[in-house]
Amino acid sequence: MPVYVQHEILRRIPDVFNAEALWQAPGLALFSRRPLLRDLLERSPREHRGRAATRCFTHVTLMLPQEDVDDDYHLSRGARARDLAQSLASLHQKDFGDLLGGDPVRYHVVGTEALAAGEVEVRFGHAVYLPEAGEKVLYNVSISRDSAVWHPVCPIYPAQRLVLLGAAGSEASHIAAGWPFGPDSTLLILNDGPDSAPVVQMRPKDGYQCSFDPRSGYYTIKTLPDMPGTGTRLLVKISRSSGVAAMPSVTAPAPPSASASAAATVSAAALAAAIVPRTASSTPSGGAQTPRQPVTAASKPAVWQGRQSGSNGRAASIEGGDATAIPASQRPALAASEGDATYAPTSTQRISLVALALPRLSRYRDTGALALALPFNRQMALAAGPQPVISFMVDANDELSAASADGRQRISAPATFTPLEGYSMQLLAAPAAMADRYCALLGLPRPLSVAAPLGARFNFGRNSPVLAALRVLASAQFLQRSGVHPETSADRIGLSRNAFSFEATARGYLIGRLSASQALYHLDDKLVLVASIDASDAETPYLLPRGHHLVAGPYVLRFDA
Repeated sequence: MPVYVQHEILRRIPDVFNAEALWQAPGLALFSRRPLLRDLLERSPREHRGRAATRCFTHVTLMLPQEDVDDDYHLSRGARARDLAQSLASLHQKDFGDLLGGDPVRYHVVGTEALAAGEVEVRFGHAVYLPEAGEKVLYNVSISRDSAVWHPVCPIYPAQRLVLLGAAGSEASHIAAGWPFGPDSTLLILNDGPDSAPVVQMRPKDGYQCSFDPRSGYYTIKTLPDMPGTGTRLLVKISRSSGVAAMPSVTAPAPPSASASAAATVSAAALAAAIVPRTASSTPSGGAQTPRQPVTAASKPAVWQGRQSGSNGRAASIEGGDATAIPASQRPALAASEGDATYAPTSTQRISLVALALPRLSRYRDTGALALALPFNRQMALAAGPQPVISFMVDANDELSAASADGRQRISAPATFTPLEGYSMQLLAAPAAMADRYCALLGLPRPLSVAAPLGARFNFGRNSPVLAALRVLASAQFLQRSGVHPETSADRIGLSRNAFSFEATARGYLIGRLSASQALYHLDDKLVLVASIDASDAETPYLLPRGHHLVAGPYVLRFDA
């Protein structure tokens, strides 16, 4: 069996900083003592031919009692630890000079609380690597149970061929905190250099399924049905260091049991592909953006008829407790809303809430908004509860974070999250034209959909019952506020009482902006920004093609055929 990691504890060492006491017992005492470092290296060669060793291991980690290491640092700035490493390297080169094969000899001394006085743990093997001075990191390895909170494990250097991760006490080169599998299971990472993607394998191979998701950029490891702990999952991310040039486009390797997948970055198209159903209409060929198309009187459909329009008769202010939360310097009076006349439907359309636009709370400091928290339960529905599976938060400084049972961590867009098996959530950066109002777009794992009748005009807003099922942030429980401010629903951040009108037609949806303070954005079927809807109203509506999206306040709505 190959020696991936050989580790032994040397006991009854009078002076743990004495290189000769660790290297070899003096005289005839060699036969009456437990083997020391020289004997361990000799018995476990790196390469051998028959019984004769041809190469030996040259990278050795020494772990000393933490109290001894601390005393050395306090009294001599770590001089005894440095002398120990240099002395052992000299003894290593002297006794195994013909077995080095040109490899540099490196020793590293660290402290640990796990050892008692007089004990020293030594580690060497194929998966033990010590970088040279100034060597840059190629990859950083981190693990997660829910894709929200990632725990760093170890770096990987360009010349480091093998890395072995496992539980505490296992034969691993690096201990992974929170390792969900047994002590006999390890994760092997094979590195062939900066021009090749790493290969990931679980050992034993027949007990686990390992797959790579190129959209999210991490590996998913699951136990097979006949293994203990069926359904246990671990996510492993191997991120290229920013200080190393990116490798050319290559196919991401997968373990022998899975096919290879091409690496890809998270994009708006990835989120749109996940939330657009197969029945949705597509955009014109080439994905060209659709310009704004005001509808004139001559082009009105046959079902379009004149309506009486009224006024809500009052301007709104945040002090009144019922206004849209907009910056204090940009608070115009609400525009008049149209009448509530309805028409008999001739066919059924669908309007879906597919994503939430996370607002920049720094724009609304005078509302007392401190943070917006969006918790998702085990059914991946947005609902406040005692133990959400995953939560996304925006604070008053517009910083994004994700939280789960494992803790809380800062995040940035774009990113992909898989809190539960079978559910994926995309976090996209807000388009540049929307970046002053929004931090990111959060795709819902389970979009909500309602029917919209054809041939009738409706309003959408905070005081409209139409599409109320899609206003999931209408409750005050998602918005954290300062104590001096009254309870405020989260959808008041950017959504007017009467935000826009919509009418389904054979050509698409006619959108009219009803409030001068309401920002509306048109996104195509790939969630790419097409236009900001500024100049439309109920009488000169904006034509939104079927399958495209409209952003109003925190809601990203898809208007389907």
